[in-house]
Amino acid sequence: MKKLVLLLGLILPTLSIAQEKQPYSRKGQGFVYWGYNRSTYTKSDITFIGQGYNFTLHDVVAKDAPSPLGREYYDPALFSIPQFNIRGGYFFSDHWAVSIGWDHMKYVMVNDQQSTITGTISAQVSNPAITVNPAYVGTFDHTPITINSKDFLTFEHTDGFNFASVDLDRYDRLWKAKNGVQGLDWIVGGSVGAFVPRSDVRLFTVGKNNYWNVAGYGFALKAGLQFDITKHVFLRNDIKGGFSRLNNIRTTGRDGDYAKQSIWYLEDYFVLGFTIGKMKK
Repeated sequence: MKKLVLLLGLILPTLSIAQEKQPYSRKGQGFVYWGYNRSTYTKSDITFIGQGYNFTLHDVVAKDAPSPLGREYYDPALFSIPQFNIRGGYFFSDHWAVSIGWDHMKYVMVNDQQSTITGTISAQVSNPAITVNPAYVGTFDHTPITINSKDFLTFEHTDGFNFASVDLDRYDRLWKAKNGVQGLDWIVGGSVGAFVPRSDVRLFTVGKNNYWNVAGYGFALKAGLQFDITKHVFLRNDIKGGFSRLNNIRTTGRDGDYAKQSIWYLEDYFVLGFTIGKMKK
């Protein structure tokens, strides 16, 4: 949350300051980009609901899961494995662009961490019945617990903590080379959309790598820089702070078993992009 406040401190002052020193217009241009991200997550509460159980794990710690440098970054058949960003958009005015895209982040709960638990767990849960380790059976109220990965829980959105969003961005020129080609833009904007995770969960030893599902919604604010290398090629770096509310996370793969979670995150991504059409000024 503190990181998101810091991002807001970077974005909000720019909304009221005009930094242009020369005419600027991208109206009518289109663009596409592809790149890769890293993400950090605040601690979050996760609630698990199903037949015979309803409990919340508090202040759960998670991290992202970047792919090591290798074949995934140059083999087109493997491009979807790393944490990636893809987006396409259009400038409907001099400074403003609307776009649609997909942020493929990854979220991995740290195994065997210490937490606290509130709620109830019966000796048998779900349908068909799963027999629960007696150490986890009972009624709890912020009771300390070790989230044991062997027989209690593993929890990941590793085939995608995916954000499908519509973005609205404002561009302002900071610098332009004398040749009229290279340039540097300051960008601020916002995102709103749906989170479509593919969650890999094992609860009381039962679970699966589930299919993608629309689990909830989210929004984000961002700020970044775009460097025009040529008239049609650019590099861009954005920092995005966002929130997601997931009300229907698939867990064991059985009807009636699901989880809920709210996640604040900070995402940093670098992309290579291509513009379509000429910049007017």
